[in-house]
Amino acid sequence: MLRYSRAALLAGALLVTGAPSLAETVSLNQAVAKALEAAPLLRAEQAAIAAARAGKAQADVRPDPSIAVEAENFVGTGPYSVLRRAEVTATYNQPIERGGKRAARVALAEREIGVASASAEVTRLELAAAVQRTFLDILIAQQIEAIAKQQLSIEQGLQSEALRRVRGYKDPLFVETRAAARVARARIALAQSQARLRNARDVLASFWGGDGVDLAVDGELSLGGDQATELAEADQALEEARVARASAAVTVEQTRKTQDYTVSGGTRFIKGTNDIALVAGITIPLGRFDRNQGNIERARAERLRLELTAEANRLERLRRRASLGAEAERALSRANSIKSEVYPRVAKTLAQVRDGYNRGGFSFRDIQDAADAIIEAQDEWLAAMIEYRDLQTEIDRLTGRFAAPLATISEGHTQP
Repeated sequence: MLRYSRAALLAGALLVTGAPSLAETVSLNQAVAKALEAAPLLRAEQAAIAAARAGKAQADVRPDPSIAVEAENFVGTGPYSVLRRAEVTATYNQPIERGGKRAARVALAEREIGVASASAEVTRLELAAAVQRTFLDILIAQQIEAIAKQQLSIEQGLQSEALRRVRGYKDPLFVETRAAARVARARIALAQSQARLRNARDVLASFWGGDGVDLAVDGELSLGGDQATELAEADQALEEARVARASAAVTVEQTRKTQDYTVSGGTRFIKGTNDIALVAGITIPLGRFDRNQGNIERARAERLRLELTAEANRLERLRRRASLGAEAERALSRANSIKSEVYPRVAKTLAQVRDGYNRGGFSFRDIQDAADAIIEAQDEWLAAMIEYRDLQTEIDRLTGRFAAPLATISEGHTQP
């Protein structure tokens, strides 16, 4: 696992730049906490939860009643002309939901809340993974800058040695030119590494609207440690919430096959006799053709699809976790081998060739090859580190490293 310590990573090569005294210094856990606290996306997820809760309140509302007014025989011929025998009926109508429709709607709305809550947790983990990757980008960029500084120092030393030998007529003039070109390339590499570091700091600070100029990270990049093996609960919880919502949707469709009644009651005024009579009625749909069969089957099929998708996704996460673990071990082994075996040898070779070059035993081509071997070893180590960084970030995402509450994360743990 990626850990943060004060140890040097490549002996004599990887010098970590000190943080400015006035800079804001954050650890990985603090950076994650700051980003989560400031993230508009998480506030949007909370708004989605609030909307789902409002939907539940609406789902619990009964159907509104209605009032109907009906006039009969108010215009006609003969005795029915000009309201002489008009009849006016006013009724109060109340739909009666049957089959448990309201309870089913409420249950579905509750499952919507569950989906929104689970989705917010997954979004939280995704954001934490993005912050972690950017944080590690800074650590990698610091190592690249340190290597670039050291390489520039080596090239400047070689240039001085080449200039001394050229002026002593021991090497041709093109050796000095070649050495100067190597110094120029090293300066360009250093400038690029510094720009990369500035950009990484800006990106990290942008997660909470800060300024990357005054940002420093607390920790240095190292390898090793135990890796979590259990998958994050949030991903499975979201899958299960979606299945539960689909099951509730099936219940809602099943309740709709039961027809609702509408009962009514009111009064009727009879103009011809100036009498008032009570009226009552009930409307019962026959439900002869529409039993909502199609919608029920569609809801069941959707539930089955989500169940199978959830299982497929769970198995894929398990396979991916196992694969990532093996790949991370290979990257770790390669990085450690370069650090402990390759780099000491190429560094020793460069020292020996430089000594021999100063005594006239080697050509400038030999010293170039030895210096290039240093660069190649450092590049290979960095490639292994970057690969391990990417793999470990994905592992941490899959296993839910940052699933703890914000208060826990912000305590600044040093062990992932």
